[in-house]
Amino acid sequence: MATYLSAELSGVNATANQTTVTSSSYKPRATVYGARLKRIRATITLGSTAITTSDLIQLGNLPAGATFAFGLITPSATLGSSTLAIGNSGTANKYGAATTYTATVPTLFGQAAAIGAADPALSAEETVYATVGTASLPTSGTIVIDLFYSMPN
Repeated sequence: MATYLSAELSGVNATANQTTVTSSSYKPRATVYGARLKRIRATITLGSTAITTSDLIQLGNLPAGATFAFGLITPSATLGSSTLAIGNSGTANKYGAATTYTATVPTLFGQAAAIGAADPALSAEETVYATVGTASLPTSGTIVIDLFYSMPN
C-alpha cells in the first residue's frame, strides 16, 4: 500500500501526492508546516461620512514570506446590501470574494486560490484592502476584520 505526502510535507519538492520516501529526502515547507499563526486586526468605525461603492479601506500589510490562512469579519450591525471584497490593489478579491455580511457574529472568509497555492508565501510585502461594492456601508457601527497568516518560525 502506497503512502502519499501532502504538498506541504513534500515542501521544496513542490509536488503534491508524491509517494513517501526516506525522511531525509523531503523537507516540509516552513511557511505553512509548523509555522506560527499571526493576526492583523483592522477596526473600522462607521460614521456620518459614508464609505461608498468602490472605496478602499486599508486593512494592513502582509509581510514578505507570509502565507494567508483565513480571515474573520465581525460587524456590529448588518451591512445591508453593501458588499466587501478583501484583496490587494491588483486583485480586489484575492483573499475574500465580494460578500454581503448581514450576521453580527464572526464570519470566516478566504479564497481557495490564495490558501491552496503551490507556493503561497508572498515574495514581497503586500497591502491588503477591503473594497466596498454594491452599496455604501452603513453610517453607524463598527466592522472588525482579522487577517490570519503564517510565517516561518
